[in-house]
Amino acid sequence: MDQQTEARPWILAEANYAYTKENPYEVAVLPLGATEPHNLHLPYGTDVFEGTLIGEHICEAAHHQGAKVVLLPTIPYGTETNLREFPLAMNLNPTTLFQVIKDLVASLEKSGVRKLLLLNSHGGNDLKPMLRELYGTTRVQIFLCNWYQIIGDLYGSVFENRDDHAGEVETSFILAYFPHLVGKNADGTLIADQGATATSRFTAINAGWVSITRPWHLLTTNAGSGNPHAATADKGRQLMEFLIEHLGGFIVELSNSTIDERFPFA
Repeated sequence: MDQQTEARPWILAEANYAYTKENPYEVAVLPLGATEPHNLHLPYGTDVFEGTLIGEHICEAAHHQGAKVVLLPTIPYGTETNLREFPLAMNLNPTTLFQVIKDLVASLEKSGVRKLLLLNSHGGNDLKPMLRELYGTTRVQIFLCNWYQIIGDLYGSVFENRDDHAGEVETSFILAYFPHLVGKNADGTLIADQGATATSRFTAINAGWVSITRPWHLLTTNAGSGNPHAATADKGRQLMEFLIEHLGGFIVELSNSTIDERFPFA
């Protein structure tokens, strides 16, 4: 990564009070990650790196299009209850995570920021119930994007395999932006396994019309779900371009939209 030569005012950690005092923000973006194993080859901070870097890129693109947006520091911990058998899967129970977010929402409301995008990078962070609980209790309008759920158009055209955890998508991302953190063998191949998952003894679960919280030490071999071996750095860069186009554009729209009695509807 190139060293920054000047502060980026769309990133709160780099902004100063002189700037924020004169340039109020319309939209805040809060990335949510996790600290957990990702197969054998990806770093524990994969979800943190993803959320932070995607947030930086989409906020930069939106800022340069006139959006009054600020990127908040990434929450580095998520809900890990189903990975608890793996070492150093650092858990926040859902109620704990919800309370952290609620406190931050209150801070935004106090500061006059009325629009918040939760940019989630971790599948274990099930945040929709919190949105329902907060609705009507705060003046902050909250939006949720699990970015990995909006990339369906890239399967087949860019990615060969669907990614559930530490597969082709996430490995491509880390290869593109943090290649020094990807574990490899002496011949350059990934040290990862194939990311195969076990099937349930119950047809209903395999078919998806009954669900459970999945115990990952039984579901997977090394915490990976999805084959990572077709990953390339170029695919990771294409992923970022897709997210910049779609989410950067959304932030611009959100920043420019007036909150009235029908918001967010027409």
